[in-house]
Amino acid sequence: MTLAGVAAGPAPAGADTPVGPVFQNGMAQPVFSSNRNDWIREEVWVETPIDSDGDGRNDRVHAEVTRLRETETAGLRSPVVYEASPYYAGGNAVANHDVDHELHEARRPGKGWLNRGGPVKDPAADERLTAAGAAEAAETADAAAGTGPQPAISTSHEANWLPRGFAVVHAESLGSGKSDGCPTTGGRNETIGAKSVVDWLNGRAKAYDASGREVAATWTTGKVGMIGTSYNGTLPNAVASTGVEGLEAIVPISAISNWYDYYRANGAVVAPGGYQGEDADVLAEYVYTRADRQICRDVIEDLAEAQDRVTGDYNAFWDERNYMNDVSDVHAAVLVAHGLNDWNVKTKHAAQWYEALKARGVPHKIYLHQGGHGGSPSVDVLNRWFTRYLWGQQNGVENDPRALVQREDRTLVQYPEWPEPSAADTELNLAPGVDGAAGALTLDRTRQGKPVTETIVDDATKRAQALADAATSPNRLAYKSGALTGAVRLSGTPRVSLRMSFGRPAANVTALLVDYDQNGKAKIVTRGWTDPQNRKSVSRTEPVKPGTPYRIDVDLQPHDYVFAAGHRIGVVLLSSDYEYTVRPAPGTTLHLDTTKSTVTLPVVGGAAALEAANG
Repeated sequence: MTLAGVAAGPAPAGADTPVGPVFQNGMAQPVFSSNRNDWIREEVWVETPIDSDGDGRNDRVHAEVTRLRETETAGLRSPVVYEASPYYAGGNAVANHDVDHELHEARRPGKGWLNRGGPVKDPAADERLTAAGAAEAAETADAAAGTGPQPAISTSHEANWLPRGFAVVHAESLGSGKSDGCPTTGGRNETIGAKSVVDWLNGRAKAYDASGREVAATWTTGKVGMIGTSYNGTLPNAVASTGVEGLEAIVPISAISNWYDYYRANGAVVAPGGYQGEDADVLAEYVYTRADRQICRDVIEDLAEAQDRVTGDYNAFWDERNYMNDVSDVHAAVLVAHGLNDWNVKTKHAAQWYEALKARGVPHKIYLHQGGHGGSPSVDVLNRWFTRYLWGQQNGVENDPRALVQREDRTLVQYPEWPEPSAADTELNLAPGVDGAAGALTLDRTRQGKPVTETIVDDATKRAQALADAATSPNRLAYKSGALTGAVRLSGTPRVSLRMSFGRPAANVTALLVDYDQNGKAKIVTRGWTDPQNRKSVSRTEPVKPGTPYRIDVDLQPHDYVFAAGHRIGVVLLSSDYEYTVRPAPGTTLHLDTTKSTVTLPVVGGAAALEAANG
């Protein structure tokens, strides 16, 4: 199959048909020039229908286009690989919020405030994390695919895609670089700004060059694929949720699907991994790199107020930034990529987005790797995706196995779907330990009747890893299975349901899923957090009465993990999490009724598989 007026291979000399593209094994081949001097580069400003900085003029998005020369392509129109980003102009040094204070304390930093709760936002840190994760994952994926190492995709796609006949567009998000408008950390204006570039590529929006001359995108088919990592991967989710015509495919890598879940968890104020104390206002200030440094001041101040670091409740501010609300409008084919050990953009973002796409029949695929933040699928995997949905080649990618998961030994395994369809929720019970030692995590029913209560004394200065490793500690409760006689695979979302009371009106609750090896060394597999004051609704804080027992449910971050034979499955409960939550003064007590508390694990093969592995 070929596109209208485009041959499936190079035309003979002197023929009237256009040149290329060439497709082999379902992928576009690099038949066009890879010499950067042979490419056309253009700089444009795309007009949006909004005025987010309030200057009386519609915001304009700065974009750079790289495309093939028409003399080489003989009139071939190209689909577009498009990456939008607020990071192209770098970032500002910004201090994070103080997190060493009591829960639900109204503490708002003012101008000149200093960071005590975590590292200052480092302009290079995200790029280092992204590049390292992408390089490791791409190298592993390419080696398994037999293609050899390929350059990691980060901020430049020209070398990969122009020789295959695509054009490449990079656009700066509103409020950053040469764009105007204001940054709002996932707000509606940022979505519209990035969407307007797709509209321009399809003739529905205007763009201008530096001299003010209108520029039309006559060189493109209008078919667009968005790709990017972290914030750059979040913008594809945002734009796809508008249902914009012409956006045919997206590849969100380590991408956010709901900004509330980036900075909050079930009512608790929770940091992205590595940036304790960061919040929406901090990130907006970080990417606010346009030349005018004053026009967006009020906008960013409004973010600081509306984000509500006091209660952590879900509100209208966060609802505007929840792309799950509009997932029913997504029609672009979505290839989700995420690190199973990404604690910056946590795995919930990928899992909930992917699950919603599945439910709506959107073309979908997921790539999960063992790295952290960042990590793209191999160029071959991307090529098949873009060739199918941008070039329109019927390469059968939609019939491939839906899930590509990098296992613990770094091999890539294809699965029909994710989570593994044969995974079943398996309920385990808690048997208390003695003198602070670990109790048992068991399929057996615990005795009913009089409650058996164990106590946690909160100490936010203690790190979760140290508490998981500790043989005894008053600051955590631990429960372990017996040594496994066979491997057990989890695929999906673990949960704990706890019957708890509290010594104070406010407390954090943190749950860890832990892999204990033969020597007892703990590896934290995944974790979750909640604010007991949001036990009924993430949108409503309801005070806790000290001494009154409540049902506290905690969803941990989704995962796909194999516990090896000889290891033990563990659950560790604590209060404040030094690396993620607000850190109140030590001393709050949490009381757990073990007879009415359970752990639910998504075990492949269900309870029967877990029972068999327990001998």
